[in-house]
Amino acid sequence: MNYRAADKNDIEKLVNIRIAYLKEDFGEISDESFKTICKSLPEYFIKHLNNDIFAFIAENDDIVVSSAFLLIMEKPANPCFVTGRIGNVLNVYTAPGHRQKGIAGRLMDMLIKFGREKSIDYIELKATDIGYPLYKKLGFVENVSSYTDMKFYF
Repeated sequence: MNYRAADKNDIEKLVNIRIAYLKEDFGEISDESFKTICKSLPEYFIKHLNNDIFAFIAENDDIVVSSAFLLIMEKPANPCFVTGRIGNVLNVYTAPGHRQKGIAGRLMDMLIKFGREKSIDYIELKATDIGYPLYKKLGFVENVSSYTDMKFYF
């Protein structure tokens, strides 16, 4: 197994692992949404990879079998993030047949180390029931806030 940070030569692989993740996480995706996602992903990675999103991958025979993405955002500093830099974990995914072998844990270790090197204040994520034990083991804690998480959809 080869563990490494992805680069611009890996865009097609990143698109494929992202799509695999989305299909498993969301289940049914409409044809229209699927086409839009497939069209936008290569453009997204061309523009953002190794600028504000960083991908860590595990390959077996040149096939990506696991991934973990770190999106680094910069916001106006406040007492909760004094550098203004925070990280958001996305697309932690391991293909069936390669699970329960410590692959995602190793990628997350790489991601966390990278986050420290980039001097971000914290890394956040939304854990699935399957991923929760791994994140707890790595030191993630549940976020308790006096604020209510809300969204506005267009």
